Amino acid sequence: MTLPSKVKIVEVAPRDGLQNEKSMIPAATKVELINRLSAAGFPNIEAASFVSPKWVPQMADGAEVMAGITRAPGIIYSALTPNMRGFDAAVAAGVDEVVIFGAASEAFSQKNINCSIAESIARFEPVAEAAKQAGLRLRGSISCALDCPYDGPTPVDNVLDVVRRMQALGCDEIDIADTIGTGTPKRVERVMKAVTEIANPASISGHFHDTYGQALANILASLQAGISIFHSSVAGLGGCPYAKGATGNVATEDVLYMLHGMGIDTGINLDAVVDTGQWISAEIGRRADSRAGNALAARK
Repeated sequence: MTLPSKVKIVEVAPRDGLQNEKSMIPAATKVELINRLSAAGFPNIEAASFVSPKWVPQMADGAEVMAGITRAPGIIYSALTPNMRGFDAAVAAGVDEVVIFGAASEAFSQKNINCSIAESIARFEPVAEAAKQAGLRLRGSISCALDCPYDGPTPVDNVLDVVRRMQALGCDEIDIADTIGTGTPKRVERVMKAVTEIANPASISGHFHDTYGQALANILASLQAGISIFHSSVAGLGGCPYAKGATGNVATEDVLYMLHGMGIDTGINLDAVVDTGQWISAEIGRRADSRAGNALAARK
C-alpha cells in the first residue's frame, strides 16, 4: 500500500485539549491559541463547544472566543454541537463545521450521554438536517471504536453500524476514535480497512489517544490502510478522563515530526507549532506533553 503524499491534520487543542482543564482559562488565551494555530497553517481547527455550561464550564465562552479570533481564509473552524440549541449558538458564532458525536459501545453511550447508540443518533437528526440546510460541513465522531472502558473490546461490526448511521445523516467526515488509547496497530488497521470498505477513505479520520504510547504506531497503521486525516492536540493537551493521570490526545508536534520525516506534506509549520505548544503549556502552568516538541524546543 502506497502511503498518502499529503495528510490533513485537525488540531483539537482549543476544544478537546482544554475542555477538561480544572482552572478556568481566559477567553483571550483561547483566542490567541487559535490565532497561533491558524498562523501555523492548520487547515481545520476544533475551536469551541456549544454544550451546556453546566456540563462543560470550560467551554461556556465559545461565542466570545469565536468572535475574538482572526479568521484565516480557507481554514475550517469547527465546534461541537450536541443539540439544536448548541447548533443555533454555533451558527450565530459563525462556525464552518458542526461536530456531532456517538459511540460504538452501548455502555459508553449510556454512561456518557444517558441513551442508547440508536437514540443518540436519532437526537442528531435535526442538527444534521439543519447543518445541511445552512450549507455547513457536518462531522461525526465515533467514540470507543477500539475499546470501551466498561465493555472491553469493541466489535468491528458495532463500528460499521455507527459509520452507516453517520453516513445516513449526511456526515462529510467521520472520526474513528480510540478514546482510551488502548488500540494497537494490527487492530487499528483491521478496523480502518473494514470502515473503508463501506466509506470513502477520504472521508475517514483517525483520532488516537496516546494513553499507552501507541498513537503514532496507530497513525502509521491507518496511513497504510489509506487514511489521510488525523486529529492531534498541540503539546498533547487533553487528558484521558477514563485513565487516571494518563495522557490523552496525541501531541501534534510528535505527529508532524513523524509525517514530515516520512516525506508526507501537511502544509503546517512545525517550528511554529513547537513554539505554540511551549507557550500554551506555560500559560496553563505545566510542561508540554510532546516528546518531539520538547526536544526541538531544547535545541533552540
